[in-house]
Amino acid sequence: MKKIIPFKKDIILNTNIAEITSISLDHTLHIEDENLISGTFIVSGEYKMTEASINVEPFSYELPFDIAIDDKYDATEATVDINDFYYEIINDNVLSVNIEVVVDGLEEPLIKEPVEELEPITIDRSMIEEELESEMLQMEAEEENEIPVVEEVKQEEPVTEEEPRCIEPEDEKIGTLFDSMDDSIETYQSYKVYIVRDGDTLDTILEKYSIAKEELECYNDLKEIHIGDKIIIPTVHA
Repeated sequence: MKKIIPFKKDIILNTNIAEITSISLDHTLHIEDENLISGTFIVSGEYKMTEASINVEPFSYELPFDIAIDDKYDATEATVDINDFYYEIINDNVLSVNIEVVVDGLEEPLIKEPVEELEPITIDRSMIEEELESEMLQMEAEEENEIPVVEEVKQEEPVTEEEPRCIEPEDEKIGTLFDSMDDSIETYQSYKVYIVRDGDTLDTILEKYSIAKEELECYNDLKEIHIGDKIIIPTVHA
């Protein structure tokens, strides 16, 4: 079973924000004591104070996160990761971040129905003895008269094969920024989100994050990139 947990935080900067030039999200989330998710979000990047400015200012903030899972779920084998991440600038100096945490592998234990107690049955021994005596007398009479016993043969009904049933595909779900990621790759434990800027090319992004094009294609559609596109940059877990 999979659960999505939303998280929102407004970060107030000391200066104005005209443009976010780059932003990334890391986390240290993990499950403690089976039913407690604890850790920290690390939001970092660069921004311009004015649109005309050519200089960028760095920023980095740690946002604590703690939430308890309902006791009805078994989180022993569950995993925690980021499902989606987006942001917006409010009042020129507030960076509002929205993060979706996904908890996968939750198990809901089966609820056992109460067993209905049956009333005790009283057996009349005299009736059983009479039936046994009657059966014994009938068997003795059959042996004396040598009455053959004919067994009833039941004709088996032909087995008919059921026609295969087609399973209709489920409705397509609305995708998010992380839908292009290949779930079969377990090497990467956290991800950065890079926003394409003016002058960026695929080669400059690959060189900046020291990553091969083939690895980046596992998480993004790199046929065309435009200014403002969000690119997922995987980071290797130490």
